[in-house]
Amino acid sequence: MGQMNRRTVRDLRRGNRSTLLRQLYFRGPVSRQELGTLTGLSSGSVSNVVGELLADELVEEAGSVESDGGRPRTLLRVTPGGGHLIGVDVGETHVRVELFDLALTELARWEHPLTPGGLERDPEPVVGHILTGLDAVVDKSGASPEAVIGVGVGVPGVVEQGDEVLVHGPTAGREAVPLERLLRTGTELPLFIDNGATAQGQAEMWFGAGRGADNAVIALIGSGVGAAIVTAGVPYRGATSSAGEWGHTVVQVGGRACRCGAVGCLEAYVGAQAVLDRYGHGARGAGKGGAGGAGEDQQAAFAAIVGAAGSETRAREVLEETAAYLGAGIADLINLFNPERIILGGWAGLLLGGRVLPRIRAATASYALRRPYAQTEIGLAELGPDAVALGAATLPLAHFLATGGAR
Repeated sequence: MGQMNRRTVRDLRRGNRSTLLRQLYFRGPVSRQELGTLTGLSSGSVSNVVGELLADELVEEAGSVESDGGRPRTLLRVTPGGGHLIGVDVGETHVRVELFDLALTELARWEHPLTPGGLERDPEPVVGHILTGLDAVVDKSGASPEAVIGVGVGVPGVVEQGDEVLVHGPTAGREAVPLERLLRTGTELPLFIDNGATAQGQAEMWFGAGRGADNAVIALIGSGVGAAIVTAGVPYRGATSSAGEWGHTVVQVGGRACRCGAVGCLEAYVGAQAVLDRYGHGARGAGKGGAGGAGEDQQAAFAAIVGAAGSETRAREVLEETAAYLGAGIADLINLFNPERIILGGWAGLLLGGRVLPRIRAATASYALRRPYAQTEIGLAELGPDAVALGAATLPLAHFLATGGAR
């Protein structure tokens, strides 16, 4: 019984630390009094936990504000230098590694090109690049390895969470890549691996266009098409973590061939390479797949089509057709998940949205059920065209906050 009570007290303390740390992170700077109001904890509990966080140098004072008739109230915030986070973006043709402080200010970056689809076909070189990148950003930033809270890795494909994290690539021949085990041969840093679209979606929910929403879909379009689905504030993963493969839902029975091997997939109509193919660029510029990136040639060619739509008939027709297919795909999301917001992102998604967002909304309205559509906002992502590494860094950050700052 004594052991059970000690465990209960320990868990309660960790829960209180987590509750206060989350409020300080997302609402700070705030005073001790405000923390009590926000969390419902007693002033004594707030004082004790804040004292621990200050002693651990996870929280620092950040000025003061006048109070009504009393002494000024000291403001508190999470210490930006209280730890470091690393985000890894494994695109189909690149590995990008970024190191951040706790405020998610980028302190160092490293990047290396890859052969398209390299992770699924030949994972060992990709693992070597990731490990090289980890060492490079730590050295470049001057951060102590002991100060690195964790490494988040965002990858294309389905990430199966379990006793062993496995990556399944729907567009390449090899599946069940034991990425975590392979990385463990070269690093002891805590690892958090997830789909890149899911990671980027979490960042948009926390810091971008999804703030304040409990139910949203972050739709990401690059060469490939993916989505992060958030219900009741929690990412929806499905039975085996494969939810969100929106690009491989069918919009045309017997339609265009998709690189996943099926036909008629949404990706085969709205993915960047699909748009280039319909316009007439063929395979030129084929580059980074997945929802997060593109080769420079592919991105330049896609941007040229978008730019030409105002004066060139063929470019305008292709974009209007793309907007129609995209509207149908977004309508499926609205009818299935009834979100408050649909957030369109990814580098190609932002280019499309910047040019034909009204057309996308109109197409969505013509396919979606009327009432759910009327209750859904459709807008653009706010964190930029390529925020997978930032999103990946939120994976260890989420664990850090959930455990009350435990290392």
